[in-house]
Amino acid sequence: QVQLVESGGGLVQAGGSLRLSCACSGSIASINVMGWYRQALGKQRELVATITSGGSTNYGDSVKGRFTISRDNAKNTVYLQMNSLKPEDTAVYYCNADYRVPVFGFPSWGQGTQVTVSS
Repeated sequence: QVQLVESGGGLVQAGGSLRLSCACSGSIASINVMGWYRQALGKQRELVATITSGGSTNYGDSVKGRFTISRDNAKNTVYLQMNSLKPEDTAVYYCNADYRVPVFGFPSWGQGTQVTVSS
C-alpha cells in the first residue's frame, strides 16, 4: 500500500495553465498504472489521464490535446500539465495508483486537490 499526496491545484482564469503533482510514498516504478481522475460537484468521478509503467498514456476525450500526464520514477512523482483550461475543468483532481491484477491495498487514491477555473 502507498500514500499519494496531490499538490498544485488552485484558482486560474480560463485559458491559463496549472501543473499538478502526485507524490507517492513508495516506488512507482513497478506500479502498472498511475492516473489522474476528477470529480466535479454533483457529478461522477471521471478519467482524466493514465500512464503505464512503460510510458503509454491514455486521456479522457474532454482533455485530449490540452493535458499531458508524465511520471518521474526517480522522484516517485506523477504530473499533470493542464493547458488551455476551461471552466468545465473545475473539479477536485485525484491521483490514483493501480495494478492490472488484484493487489492488496490497491487501487490507492490521494485526498485530492481542488482546481477552479474562472471564466
